[in-house]
Amino acid sequence: MANVPHRVVVAVSGGSGMPYAVDLLQALTRIEVVETHLIVTAGAKLVLPTEIDLPLPDLLALADVVHKDGDLGAPIASGSFRAHGMVVVPCSAGTLAKVAQGFTDNLVARAAHVCLKERRPLVLTVREAPYPRPMLVNLLAAHDAGATVLPASPGFYHRPGSVAELVAGITARTLDLLGLEHRHAPRWRDDD
Repeated sequence: MANVPHRVVVAVSGGSGMPYAVDLLQALTRIEVVETHLIVTAGAKLVLPTEIDLPLPDLLALADVVHKDGDLGAPIASGSFRAHGMVVVPCSAGTLAKVAQGFTDNLVARAAHVCLKERRPLVLTVREAPYPRPMLVNLLAAHDAGATVLPASPGFYHRPGSVAELVAGITARTLDLLGLEHRHAPRWRDDD
């Protein structure tokens, strides 16, 4: 991808976990070689104000390019669009089901389908508990199709002192899964 930035598609769906989406987008803005393409679903727009004090325009401003979820003709809906990978954060149970079953009725699901068919990284950050059987089946189906399921289950080995540090740990794992260099959070025994 000479002269093409690392394009990362970030989809924010209507699951709980908006701080994860914001932290990831903020982290991506600090990586110079990344161009961020953002999709925010209608469900996410409903959940956003209930979880964080960040207006939607401020969330959208964290991306280089914003796409409407209903725009199935957007560039990111095509395999010819050279993307480095995609993250769905948070990934709602409904979005997970669409991705797992190949139901591409919106741009989030279509862009995820493109990542799977092109064998590009697709990270699904699921934040729900407990998992009912249909969701477990869909998690396995998404995994078997090539997605990486990253439950928003933060670690404690770095002794986080705040919610922000817990969230940063998940963002760091996401950046690792995309193969992007960063120093967003401490690593296990990185000082050894």
